[in-house]
Amino acid sequence: MSETLSPSSATSPVGQSVDAEAPLSISEVGDLVRLIGQASRAGRFLLGLTGAPGAGKTTVAEAVVAALGESAVHVPMDGFHLSDEVLVRLGRRDRKGASDTFDARGYTQLLDRIRHDMEHTIYAPAFSREIEQPVAGSIAIEPHHRTVVSEGNYLLLGDGLWAGVADHFDAIWFLQTDQQLRLDRVVRRHIEFGKDPDVARSWVDAVDEQNARLVHETRTRADLIVDVTRLTITPPGSGPSSH
Repeated sequence: MSETLSPSSATSPVGQSVDAEAPLSISEVGDLVRLIGQASRAGRFLLGLTGAPGAGKTTVAEAVVAALGESAVHVPMDGFHLSDEVLVRLGRRDRKGASDTFDARGYTQLLDRIRHDMEHTIYAPAFSREIEQPVAGSIAIEPHHRTVVSEGNYLLLGDGLWAGVADHFDAIWFLQTDQQLRLDRVVRRHIEFGKDPDVARSWVDAVDEQNARLVHETRTRADLIVDVTRLTITPPGSGPSSH
């Protein structure tokens, strides 16, 4: 574990200013799991992961949940994408992924239920990359889930319908990575799910990077800024691989 890891750095209150010039560098998922252990509370612990598109939020969330085992669950913010039908009606389809193309109030209400209802199963939507649409009732948050990891771009946005989101988390970590690596990931993701390479690059320049700049401005509100450029994810039954 890096010498900069400490309980104090893991438990600073949401909204307190952090040093954006001295992020915590992480190379192993176990480091993140130990940080969760340092920051955990009685009852259910809600951890938010945020960062620009392509920062590795989903990969890190899935790896942390896998390491924690059956007591943890991953609940992505992306399940609250508005459908394409709604976005067309609102005139926002051409910038899908912007902060006003999500059901922010619905996401906030889900977080409130997760926080306060530990007796019943709660169902959350997921986002299908195959069809690029939200799918209702896809994720079950069970009473035995004591750690809930939720990730998305706008957890720290702090204005409009997003203003109350951060208050529902025990900690929010801002993930950052090498800029070129991040851009390559986003372009590749668009291509993998059907966009022509030129269209993918144009979309990233016009839409994703505008969102990335907005998200970057929120980083000093995070409890911790984590550089995951060197993070190695080891899938079960395989050797190390870097993401």
